[in-house]
Order: sequence, then structure tokens, then C-alpha cells
Amino acid sequence: MTAVVFDVGETLIDETTAWEEVADTAHVPRLTVMGILGGLAARGEHHSRLWELLELERLPVGIDLDSFYPDAHPALERLRGAGFLVGIAGNTLQELEPYLEPYADVVGSSARFGFEKPSPEFFARLVSETGRPPGEIAYVGDRVDNDVLPALAAGMVAVHIRRGPWGYLHDPPAEAIAIRSLDELPAVLP
Repeated sequence: MTAVVFDVGETLIDETTAWEEVADTAHVPRLTVMGILGGLAARGEHHSRLWELLELERLPVGIDLDSFYPDAHPALERLRGAGFLVGIAGNTLQELEPYLEPYADVVGSSARFGFEKPSPEFFARLVSETGRPPGEIAYVGDRVDNDVLPALAAGMVAVHIRRGPWGYLHDPPAEAIAIRSLDELPAVLP
């Protein structure tokens, strides 16, 4: 294994905090925002419809170290220090990439790639961006449908982290590595 690529949302970034900030800035109750997001997910609709439903313009976004789960930044540093190429990618806006660049060697967004997970093209682009063969890339994510299964289909090592709503709602297949904390990563990577 020479590369580890992390999904952004709920793997590295605590999206709950980000959505709470959106609710506070928009003067909408936090439970309303969370309920809408959950309803959109249950209906299979994209989370970006939130803005339309609330009749709001998309609010500016940003990421700083406080946005990360407590185990995320140390895991990124530990893996980079051990010689792994570290990537961060996900179904995000391209404007978030500069915020993530200090923490990884490779950063990618679905907006820049032109493909969203779980499309095979998204994962093929990760292979291209890392310059590593798929079998040398571990992809870490919380969603089985968007992260684990497509990573396996692309020939990558899939790591499922049990956190965030999807991490608890989804059970990974036997061929995936299952973890509860990013602190476990170095010991479980092949």
C-alpha cells in the first residue's frame, strides 16, 4: 500500500458542525436543516437541494482544523510521515480544495473531476491523480454505497469507518476493512 485517499465528509470532516453553522447563519433551526438533509437522503435526492427547499442562496463554505474529527489530522500526519501518499477527495465543491491542500498530497472534488461518487469515473480519476495502481490505494469512507463498493469495484482496498449517519446505517462487505477510528488505520492497512 503506497497511497491512502480519504473521503471528505464524515470521514475527516464532522459535517454535523458544518450543517449547524449553515443553520445558524441562515437563521433556520438546526433540527430543520438536519431533518431536510435526512429526508433528502432517504428520498435519494442530492443534499444540494437543501438550498432550494429553504429558498436560500448557497452560503459560503470553508474548512479549518476545527472542522476535522479529533483523530483525522493526526492520522493524516502519521500516514504522511510513514511515507504514504495521502489524498482527500469527495463529492464536494471545487472551492473547498484550497482548504484541504495543506493536509494532503492530492486533493480532488467531484466538481473539478466532473463526476460524483459512486461513478467509476470518479475512482478512475483518483487513480490518475495519485499516479498509483488501484491495488496500491486504500480508499477510506463512511458510506458503503458511495465509498466502499465503488472503491472495491475499482480494484482499491476499501476501508469503512463507522461514524456519521451512513457509517452506522451501512454494514461493509466482508472484503472491506472495517474501523471505528482513523487511529486504527496504520495497523490494518495491508
